[in-house]
Amino acid sequence: MATTSTPQPDSSSNLSITVESNPSDSRLSELGIQSWPKWGCPPGKYMLKFEAEETCYLVKGKVKVYPKGSSEYVEFGAGDLVTIPQGLSCTWDVSVSIDKHYKFASSSSSSSP
Repeated sequence: MATTSTPQPDSSSNLSITVESNPSDSRLSELGIQSWPKWGCPPGKYMLKFEAEETCYLVKGKVKVYPKGSSEYVEFGAGDLVTIPQGLSCTWDVSVSIDKHYKFASSSSSSSP
């Protein structure tokens, strides 16, 4: 009897978090960060799923983000500009209270299938 293995798709393998450390004031100004809404949370663990791509700038805080099903993590904190991909399920392990500006990418209805 022959055994065949079917690769299991890992939907999180191509969902990577991008961290830009200490972007310049001109870059922050160009993005309009100060006009973005703010969000914060105390230390703790939070399970999150990103339904849209989020770009955020941490004013203060520190967090390790563990993508679902992975023991690897991405760490970022105050002064970092971070892009989190749409569809990412993850756990945020917040060690220092977070205060951030954030913006979700608007979904375009004109995109082709």
